[in-house]
Amino acid sequence: MSTGKTLLALALSALLPASAAWSANNDTLIYCSEASPESFNPQIASSGPSFVASSQVLYNRLINFDPVKNTPIPSLATEWKISPDGLTYTFTLRQGVKFNSNKFFKPTRDFNADDVVFSVLRQKDADHPYHNVSQGSYEYFHDVGLDSLIKEVKKVDDYHVQFVLNEPNAAFLADWGMDFASILSAEYADAMLKKGTPDNVDNWPIGTGPYALQQYKVDSLIRYIANPNYWDGEVPTKHLIFSITPNVQTRLAKLQTNECQIIPAPSPVQFAEITKNKDLTLHKVDALNVGYLAFNTEKKPFDNVLVRQALNYATDKQAIIKAVFLDSGTVAKSPIPPNMLGFDKNLKDYTYDPEKAKALLKQAGLEKGFEATLWSMPVQRPYNPNSRRIAEMIQSDWAKVGVKAKIVSYEWGEYLSGMRKGEHDTALFGWMSDNGDPDNFAGTLLGCGSIKSGSNAARWCNKEYDGIVKKALLTSDPAKRAALYGQAQEIYFQQAPWIALANGKTFYATRSNVTGYSVSLMGSDFSKTKIN
Repeated sequence: MSTGKTLLALALSALLPASAAWSANNDTLIYCSEASPESFNPQIASSGPSFVASSQVLYNRLINFDPVKNTPIPSLATEWKISPDGLTYTFTLRQGVKFNSNKFFKPTRDFNADDVVFSVLRQKDADHPYHNVSQGSYEYFHDVGLDSLIKEVKKVDDYHVQFVLNEPNAAFLADWGMDFASILSAEYADAMLKKGTPDNVDNWPIGTGPYALQQYKVDSLIRYIANPNYWDGEVPTKHLIFSITPNVQTRLAKLQTNECQIIPAPSPVQFAEITKNKDLTLHKVDALNVGYLAFNTEKKPFDNVLVRQALNYATDKQAIIKAVFLDSGTVAKSPIPPNMLGFDKNLKDYTYDPEKAKALLKQAGLEKGFEATLWSMPVQRPYNPNSRRIAEMIQSDWAKVGVKAKIVSYEWGEYLSGMRKGEHDTALFGWMSDNGDPDNFAGTLLGCGSIKSGSNAARWCNKEYDGIVKKALLTSDPAKRAALYGQAQEIYFQQAPWIALANGKTFYATRSNVTGYSVSLMGSDFSKTKIN
């Protein structure tokens, strides 16, 4: 457990009695979360459970995404205009939007342009008084290149904000629907800075979202209360509780006994048990994601492309899909999901060929094999529903070609932190789309600039690949963008920084009397959820 998370938990749990009773009823919805959040500020978080607990409950963004078309639709911005040269974006902001309040602060005004400018400059400007609060690294903001892309952000008037870019960027609009783009209160930030307690902005957040934070007990529960003035309509369920339950079997047990009404990411082996229970409903959503094993290309012998190619040939991906995913996923061959712009359906893949793997290892001077660690995720995801089982199958496959993999795992926050620092030899990881744009995969996961921020788990920098992906971002024509991503994927195949494992579907389960809850590209939406 990190010191920061411990202090955050103590600060928040002190605000309500630890013994406060809670139970499921029509006014209380209990969600079995997979892990504790890294932070309640989505600008400085990077994991799915953190975003569900923060940006998807407490905040809103300038845009949202159509759940079917995955195209931008209004949220805190009601409309936007783009200049003919693609360099200036002007957003018209929604009026009458109320911020939540807490025991430290009560807002005196509605949401306006000052809040947008603050939320951007905190991440962009290293001299901003909030830039170093909570030791924020603003991983996503940097990964998508907004620090260098945005030339200027300015308030035109209370309800118009203008962004001026240094160059055109085909993904810029979609970026403002991502979790890190949540809008914080500038008025709250100013007040806390004057009081000398700026950390309150992150530890005890105030947003415009459907719920406000009440209590957090680390690795136990998070308690929220509905925003009575939510701009997008009445929130039907007054109380929302996250029961933090990392174990997938325990989550299902809690669902069965009505201790939770919603669980994310049930294991495929649980599907039959859920569907035969009349009190439960299994839900499936098509998703944009990829699960993979990343080689740390900064470490020997994974700096050798022959070794990376060999272990691709040594891994029986079809067997993994059959044994672990059942009907919930398909074999992946690219960093870009197959139902996304730019995916090259003709891209080659590595077949399962242990003899070819042995020949490549011999060519690399490693005929007798070697030893390495294989990091296994402690959480379940649509792209990896059983990380331990996948790790064991890979371990077994590699042993057949003389490579001894030691499986290790850590608490989720420690896992993410260690991987960002490059402590792993190889690591199972994955990605779910934030904005429906191919750069969110091709650039964010494998771009040279993403090594420093940590989202490039392979720590792989290929200048030719990087240049092509950057060129694609400057290209607005979809067909030309797709062609460029095709070129990038061919380089990816030859260089093999990953073993692309699977594209999974998103599953979740609810009690059958729960309605209105939805999961989409933007994650979880509790704002319309009812218990009937």
